[in-house]
Amino acid sequence: MEAQELHRGRLIDHIQLIVRDLAASRRFYEAVLGALGVPIGGTEADYFWADELFVSTADSAAAAGQLTGRHHLAFQARDREMVEAFHKAGLAAGGIDNGPPGERPYHPGYYAAFLLDPDGNNIEAVFHGEAQRSAPSVKITF
Repeated sequence: MEAQELHRGRLIDHIQLIVRDLAASRRFYEAVLGALGVPIGGTEADYFWADELFVSTADSAAAAGQLTGRHHLAFQARDREMVEAFHKAGLAAGGIDNGPPGERPYHPGYYAAFLLDPDGNNIEAVFHGEAQRSAPSVKITF
């Protein structure tokens, strides 16, 4: 059997969600991403960001007046406890349970939880099990 490898940082550069209620989305993402150790940036009236995720209103220049459809975003967690903290924080911030923390059949050690954000996007935190990372993240310097 050949070894399985996961590579991150090669395909998606960034993603933007266009939401109905920016304040509700900011509360939700501050809670769940805070549980994952990812800070929120931006003090602009019509958007905020976290790493490569941008969230804005339909009134923002980039949105062209359109809301995005339902998306599934999966964020990496360092361990099972972080997945559980993500789920708990998201529920407290108005998220809707879409799958409690637990093992999934995708591959051995896949431990995840799912929440629906205020716009119905399926947001996941996943821990892929014990593994040796070659680097904690991809770092790009300009």
